[in-house]
Amino acid sequence: MTGDVLVCRASEGDLDVLSPLVAESLLAGPVGGWLVPDATERPEALRRYARLLVSWGLEHGQVDTTGDWSVVAVWHRRPEVPVPSAQWMYDLHRALGSHASRFALWHAYLDAVVPHVPHAYLAHLAARPGHDETVRALLTAHHRVLDAEGLPAYAEVPGGRPREGLLAGLGYEPRSPILLEPDGPPLWRMWRPGPDSGRACSGLPPRARLRRGVTPVRGRLLPTRPPASF
Repeated sequence: MTGDVLVCRASEGDLDVLSPLVAESLLAGPVGGWLVPDATERPEALRRYARLLVSWGLEHGQVDTTGDWSVVAVWHRRPEVPVPSAQWMYDLHRALGSHASRFALWHAYLDAVVPHVPHAYLAHLAARPGHDETVRALLTAHHRVLDAEGLPAYAEVPGGRPREGLLAGLGYEPRSPILLEPDGPPLWRMWRPGPDSGRACSGLPPRARLRRGVTPVRGRLLPTRPPASF
């Protein structure tokens, strides 16, 4: 319990409630349109992706929610730089079919700038409208655990004013953005230093820009050329 908010760890039984919340947040945000340009196919593709995202969080990471399921946060611990998972790419293809390539490109962007120090990764955060205080309570509860372990936290947020967002108010500092091409929104990398690291962010790579699509290689989806760093 954090204040008046019941914060709990989600289980498989919460999947049918939480994955639609993630899908709604993607549908309402600027990244959803970039991931699935066809508006008629977008809701179903994002629904399938959201279910996969939450399922992976439940199996391989940690999914936090509240007693009323109004907020969901998908976390992954990264003790070292993660290696792209062939199983994830297989599941992405199986769930999304013809839309998988754009989603794989998105993850190639994210993988190109993974922090090189141990950290906790906030893979997705979604909330019902008007629940900002609940979001703060849920994240604050997780941050207490991270601080006790001495771990920094990392996230990406779309938009143009990262210093005015909710994460900034919780100690996350914006770094240079990931530039989604073609014509996608910037994804600001947000870094919350560990309790003993001050404002340092060593291990956070420079921003990256991928200029082409992805190509299937040995059953996986890989970028057709390395990212350009700036």
